[in-house]
Amino acid sequence: MASPATLAKRKSEFDPEDFLATIGKGSKVVAFPKKETVFAQGDAADSVFYIQEGKVRLTVVSKIGKEATLGILSEGDFFGEGGLAGQPLRMGSATTMTDCQLMRIDKKAMMEALHREHEFSDMFVAYLLARNIRYEEDLVDQLFNSSEKRLARFCSCWLISARKAYPRR
Repeated sequence: MASPATLAKRKSEFDPEDFLATIGKGSKVVAFPKKETVFAQGDAADSVFYIQEGKVRLTVVSKIGKEATLGILSEGDFFGEGGLAGQPLRMGSATTMTDCQLMRIDKKAMMEALHREHEFSDMFVAYLLARNIRYEEDLVDQLFNSSEKRLARFCSCWLISARKAYPRR
């Protein structure tokens, strides 16, 4: 299955990275080393991040201390957008899995860009919807499929990702 970023890009030839580079005030590119916390659960939800390079793991910890991985994101993915929907605090944590280059976009700058640039807004909504579909598929898989079927699905998705990341020469 294609990643949300790939599905969103298919909808349009609009390049979010080119556009995001024009935001200027309210955005900055930040380098994070491997295993660095980008934000923690409970932090202020005051920005959105765009992955230019690297991989980021999204997690949440329950009140009894049980940690769950919500997703692993890579180049071309957005995360931390909960604040755009009114969440005052981060619902989970984001930690780099590799050295990363992230664009941090202040909430106000992102909201202005979404209102001003309709093509960017369309791409961003398509991206969020595609990612939401993927999360729903994963939840249904977890609730209704046996561990063997889940493992087979994981291996299939991993193989597809690996083939894209490391094509044969």
